Amino acid sequence: MTYVLGLTGSIGMGKSTTAQMFRDLGHPVWDADEAVHRLYAEQGAAVAPVSAMFPTALSGAMIDRAALRQVLARDDQALARLEAIVHPLVARDRQDFIAMNADAPLVVLDIPLLFESASPPDLDGVAVVSTDATTQRDRVMARPGMTDDSFAMILARQMPDADKRARADWIIPTDTLQGARAAVQQIVSEVTSHA
Repeated sequence: MTYVLGLTGSIGMGKSTTAQMFRDLGHPVWDADEAVHRLYAEQGAAVAPVSAMFPTALSGAMIDRAALRQVLARDDQALARLEAIVHPLVARDRQDFIAMNADAPLVVLDIPLLFESASPPDLDGVAVVSTDATTQRDRVMARPGMTDDSFAMILARQMPDADKRARADWIIPTDTLQGARAAVQQIVSEVTSHA
């Protein structure tokens, strides 16, 4: 029986690095952001329905995410219409991934807005990556093009870290790589020992 683990955490908490640690241990990881990129790419399942709804977002045979962001910024109702198209496609992609890895003892679903989602997937457990607010801010502000306003806007859309930690089955501290790796190994050994 495959154990399906949700991996989440606010921006700058170290989720991508932690997801790679699970991969390095041989566990398949599905990435929600990568799924959306695939859906918007050439031949992606979201290209036709999204471009029919938002024609200015079409660039060649793919969805231009920057153009789509401009549409979303101008229209308060656009995000709900976009999510109605994209969320079912993302859910199907995720289910296909789980089915494809049905023999694996552990499958990790990397979902940035897991707790914020209106319809979260069925999970056996959730791990939250976390660090202190200063480290988080330093990591985020080091990203190209990041501004104080952008960071504040992103944080406003995310559940506070303390709330995520309270809802987690495991907390992965990402202050150091060693600490994060030890926490990941602990989760893997707990989950796979019951498999």
